[in-house]
Amino acid sequence: MKRILYIVLAAVTISSFLFSCEPVEDRESLPAVTQTPETLEFSITQNTAKKNEVILKNDDPTVIPYWRYVDGNGNELGHSNKSDDKVNFPFAGKYTIFYTAFVRGGSVEAAPVTVDVPENDDAFFSDPRWAKLTNGQAGKTWVLYMTAPLEFIGNTPSYVNREVSGPGWWPNLTDISWAGLENKDWGEITFDLDGGYNVSVTQTNPALGNTQKTTKVGTFNFSLTAGETNDRISFNGGTEMLHPSEPSYFSPSFSFTNVKIVELTDTSLCFIAIRADGDYLIYHLVPKS
Repeated sequence: MKRILYIVLAAVTISSFLFSCEPVEDRESLPAVTQTPETLEFSITQNTAKKNEVILKNDDPTVIPYWRYVDGNGNELGHSNKSDDKVNFPFAGKYTIFYTAFVRGGSVEAAPVTVDVPENDDAFFSDPRWAKLTNGQAGKTWVLYMTAPLEFIGNTPSYVNREVSGPGWWPNLTDISWAGLENKDWGEITFDLDGGYNVSVTQTNPALGNTQKTTKVGTFNFSLTAGETNDRISFNGGTEMLHPSEPSYFSPSFSFTNVKIVELTDTSLCFIAIRADGDYLIYHLVPKS
């Protein structure tokens, strides 16, 4: 099963790391970039026995690697900064992989590499969690469950095993007017596997009384873990998980572009969020009727 480390504004983050300790007047003294696209030491190898699998390898320990890969339509599929990584493309088609080497003096980008995947890897989706989330090619649409919209569980990691710790406090909307949650149509989110990891999100503006909707389409990645202890859905192309609150309500470190799933069944999709005061919340979604 593939593991992908998603980098938010990777170029900015890496540049900040490289230059944060350098006084402005000393930046001109940084070493010149000696690498060129032709001299970069890396490899992108397609597994001959299973062409859905591609091995990424950075052979230069003096650089920080950054990989990015897109499908034939240019949709972002993932990012990684591992020196050795393995990516699985389960859908037939052409994929382009970009490699950038970051050094103290700047960065160098290699010529993109295209790989051709001749057939689908049906076994990749054999885990039942894929069907529960997406309903395969047909797709599955989820909406926020506003009868009991969220669950408070306090600032403790015990949510990892709710069968042991038990559920938290399920307030009624009338009890949490301060949270700004309205019993309104918040939109919907649809996942499908029709030739790609497709997601469409129709999000209602979270401001109180606002019913304006915005629809975005993109791709997603579903990272599965043993025991379902750290299953995650990550979003690409400007999409986010459907949510019912203002961004200021959450911790500055929290992002709806990479959410942890705490429950996934045929009838329930629950993800965790971190409130600005550090408490954990669980939002509940149900299939659209």
